[in-house]
Amino acid sequence: MSYSVPKGTKDLLPEDTYKWQFVEEVIRNICRKYGFNEIRTPIFEHTEVFVRGVGDTTDVVSKEMYTFEDKGKRSITLRPEGTAGVARSIIENSIASGPQPTKLYYLSAPMFRYENPQAGRQRQFHQFGLEIFGAPNASVDAETIALAWEVLNAVGVHNLSLNINSIGCPECRPKYREKLIAYFEERKDKLCKTCLERLYKNPLRILDCKEESCHEVGKDAPLIIDHLCPECSDHFEKLKSYLDEYGINYKINPHIVRGLDYYTKTVFEIISDEIGAQGTVCGGGRYDGLVEQLGGPKLCGIGFGMGMERLMMVIEGTGAAALPEKPRLDCYIASMGENARVKCVGILKTLRDNGISADMDHVSRSMKAQFKYAGKLGVRFVASIGDNELERGMARLKNMDTGEEKEVAFAEIAEAIKNA
Repeated sequence: MSYSVPKGTKDLLPEDTYKWQFVEEVIRNICRKYGFNEIRTPIFEHTEVFVRGVGDTTDVVSKEMYTFEDKGKRSITLRPEGTAGVARSIIENSIASGPQPTKLYYLSAPMFRYENPQAGRQRQFHQFGLEIFGAPNASVDAETIALAWEVLNAVGVHNLSLNINSIGCPECRPKYREKLIAYFEERKDKLCKTCLERLYKNPLRILDCKEESCHEVGKDAPLIIDHLCPECSDHFEKLKSYLDEYGINYKINPHIVRGLDYYTKTVFEIISDEIGAQGTVCGGGRYDGLVEQLGGPKLCGIGFGMGMERLMMVIEGTGAAALPEKPRLDCYIASMGENARVKCVGILKTLRDNGISADMDHVSRSMKAQFKYAGKLGVRFVASIGDNELERGMARLKNMDTGEEKEVAFAEIAEAIKNA
């Protein structure tokens, strides 16, 4: 019987993991520069964390979550997004009582959503996310966007556009909600079944529906940006001025509402056309009521999510100019005979102690086969040791790029490689 990975999952093989490691290191360095610290939360939470935090009218909760009952008959859900779990951690660990703001990030964190797999979207995917708690000013909204922008540029993604919107707050949203319901009530016959259910529960979600009929009817719906309260309007104007200071061009897109219920005020998407068709590579916004909604203190927040699979696909689409070459093994030690093999172990340890990546034959190949194997690995140097070399305490060191060979004392192999 043969096995394959479950639908919507993918093995990440060595020819790709080094690329991910490079991008992850770029992200870590930029986060460190902006004063962020890493957080790692469990990949599963009590289901209620996501139902209350994300919203039971969202597609994520109603259609896409991997939920099961554990042996203690508790309802558990594999993490479909990162923010709700981080907010739960903020509450449980009393982080809100410490100095604010709290600036956190998570990197290549596994997420799970049951949806049809497609390019850049899997049922198990990985996310880089950023969360800032306790900072109400629009300056931190702009900083969040600026960090994402810098990450994308640093990994070679440049043809970007930023779309921003404000979806109001509990002060201005109710009046807008009434207008939205009135608008869609007159067009109920054109809404899909899901949006008919949303109409009185959460009509804002209709604007986010991907069904063509709902998308068309939503084009002329009232816009939240025209119904903002003075505080939300002022916040949005300040965001624009801060983005101007960062030198980031933006477009106001009144149809961005994002797909999760916890968003308030600022929402944004960063879009790339590097791979032929426009696609969102980063999306986020402000969620000022989430912590309180999960039973914690009143604590504002803002963040974003950036899918790693989608990001890597965009990077590859640019020609991957920013990615390094695959790391090469510095030295392979080829040996002939058991005595030589024993000596190789000591040399191998010395090389590694000196920070040189090295390996040796472990399957008793012939000397010719060992050189062939080293060539396939793309090794920089091969140090060969047989009985003659063992007797004289010298190895033959070959530069595999130039073909140059020379004899080097065992104790000097590390230095010779470093000098080269």
